[in-house]
Amino acid sequence: MLKKLLGLAPKLESDGSYSPSKVALKLATSDKTDYKKIPYNAIEGSKRKILVLATEQKNMKMQNGKLFSTGNQPVETLVPMLHLKEAGYEFDISTPNGKPAVIEMWAFPKQDEHVNNIYTQYKDRFEKPMSLKALLADGLNVEDYAAVFIPGGHGAMLGLPEDDVVGAVLNWAHDNGVFIISICHGPAAFLSTLIKGNDFLYQGYKMAVFPDSVDAQSPLIGYLPGKMPWGLSEKLKELGVNLANNKADKTVCRDRLLITGASPLAADALGKLAAETLISARI
Repeated sequence: MLKKLLGLAPKLESDGSYSPSKVALKLATSDKTDYKKIPYNAIEGSKRKILVLATEQKNMKMQNGKLFSTGNQPVETLVPMLHLKEAGYEFDISTPNGKPAVIEMWAFPKQDEHVNNIYTQYKDRFEKPMSLKALLADGLNVEDYAAVFIPGGHGAMLGLPEDDVVGAVLNWAHDNGVFIISICHGPAAFLSTLIKGNDFLYQGYKMAVFPDSVDAQSPLIGYLPGKMPWGLSEKLKELGVNLANNKADKTVCRDRLLITGASPLAADALGKLAAETLISARI
């Protein structure tokens, strides 16, 4: 009752899941982003596509049994896309099975003109995405794709880490010189490379990831309705990843063909780094 009075109680949604409290939304989200439009020299020719891999799952079960209403975080999804679009790239939006992509609309920056515009442009493709399974079965053309982009949000921890098709696509990208871009909890998808007893594809890599220590504190302000079911950053560390950050900050990192960012605060810097890196790789 006290938490509710103080605005610290997570909000109960119609499906029985919980979204963040009023205080958590005020502290962790914003109506505008720090996106700054940059006049890139737009690329032409082949390798003009970015394969966006979104989550199709919404509810994360916490240790206490409560469900967190999640998905892909909109700032982490759309701000990097803004930079890549400005650089001349196009998007194939996919989910593992072609079900609608889930976006954390409670975190949407409603007053951000740029984010609203790109979301409106691609809304139909998020609602009716390509099936990653079908794309892989048909054969991904290395001449089409410059990168695979896995947005963040806790929803990236649902399904993607256990999906052998996701693992196959990551291995395809690694073997064919295709960049991987990810942010926040998006690197949870990298765990899919462990399926079938394979070695972890990113052992020894340096990457920026959302810290478990911040997730552990989130229930105190009602961002999460309970403790996380498992921790991502420590799991990656155990697998030999060198973490570039220990805070949910603006850290971005490139290691070989992997480009990562730490949190929503890093979305603009990640998009800029990704666009500049992909353009430079063509020269």
